[in-house]
Amino acid sequence: MKKFLALFVMAAVLFVDVQAQTEFQIITVVESIVPSGLGRSRLIQQNEDVNADDFTTERTDGKSSSQGEVRRKDVKIETFEETKLLNFFNLGGINFQNIASNDAVISDKLNKMAAEGWTLAFVTSGVESAGGGDDANGIFITRFVFKR
Repeated sequence: MKKFLALFVMAAVLFVDVQAQTEFQIITVVESIVPSGLGRSRLIQQNEDVNADDFTTERTDGKSSSQGEVRRKDVKIETFEETKLLNFFNLGGINFQNIASNDAVISDKLNKMAAEGWTLAFVTSGVESAGGGDDANGIFITRFVFKR
């Protein structure tokens, strides 16, 4: 009975220790939906750790903010991985070969993350598409959130 209790305590301590060390990693995929293939598409992964507290302020009355003291250049990181992807459109319109090629690159990245012990926690995506004849902007963005 004492051995069982000792084993249970050791397992509980290890479980708590493992839970406390959870980390997250975000992979962002930006795919251009700009007509004529003029946009840029990339898979982005940050390489630097930051402390969000360095860029966080508090409002005490709901109106006054000291966010002006946080400089944008201080928030930007300098090193990240950038993997080239193909645009959804070319001069002929939507390009399914480009989409399949992007899927292959993204699948490879996801498989490598899994092999490194990362678990896909969730995925979120959004689109900013052309808003009319004069709007030549558009992206499809997907964020893959991993944890381990």
